Amino acid sequence: MKKKLVMALALSMSLTLAACGSSSDSSSEEADTTVEESSEETEETSSEEEQSSEEENATVDLDAEVPVLTYEEYVAADLDTEVSVCTYVQATQSWWDGTITVYTQDEDGAYFLYNMTCSEEDAELLVPGTKIVVTGYKSEWAGEVEIIDAFFEFAVDGDTYVAEPLDVTDLLADDSLIDYQNQYVSFTGMTVEPSTDANGNEVAFLYNWDGSGEAGSNCDLYFNVSVNGETYTFTVESYLCDESTEVYQAVTELEVGSVIDMEGFLYWYEGVNPHITSVTVVE
Repeated sequence: MKKKLVMALALSMSLTLAACGSSSDSSSEEADTTVEESSEETEETSSEEEQSSEEENATVDLDAEVPVLTYEEYVAADLDTEVSVCTYVQATQSWWDGTITVYTQDEDGAYFLYNMTCSEEDAELLVPGTKIVVTGYKSEWAGEVEIIDAFFEFAVDGDTYVAEPLDVTDLLADDSLIDYQNQYVSFTGMTVEPSTDANGNEVAFLYNWDGSGEAGSNCDLYFNVSVNGETYTFTVESYLCDESTEVYQAVTELEVGSVIDMEGFLYWYEGVNPHITSVTVVE
């Protein structure tokens, strides 16, 4: 479900990074006036070059000393507080007007970065596995816990991580499912159930949540699936997987009663509402 809101992006950036950063000390002895002036000019030039490099590359030196939260600490943090985390890009929605929404994860848990400040050039570098340091505010919208008003730096230690999907099919009716929110997950052996379109017809999927869209309009797709006697609504988020993708095409070809396996991100909207990235018909 798309959010219709405008967020103020006003953060002061003071980021140094523990386990993701570098620090250095310098000392000098007093000398004659000529040496002092030369040293000052050298330091000023070096400072300007470093600032320019940081602005151009948006990278963070991994020896810098700034505390960041573990996933456990992030979960424990209060809503509306400033948080900083090291995490790895798993997928991105389309870049728009200086912002990008990113699905990220590490070995312990996942983070949803909503409308994070990002240049178009840097957006091209946010490929799966990329390690970034994110600072923003922990927030919640319709049950979805996310980081908003965020900015980021690229970590430059060469470390990468791409998550394998975790099968959570058996947890769909369990309260513990929320512990895996935003992670890359899979669902197996689920049956396509009918949805009702704007004309009252039973169909296998809807363009938009209320069936108000149409083919070729690149709408989100909504479809119902069931397992163990319970029915759930899953989504193909068009900003993540548009109509040119295989998963979008696969959902438009679904039939009621088909049994399918799926992969995607465990998004939340008034309950579980995964953003699906892969659909395979098995029956």
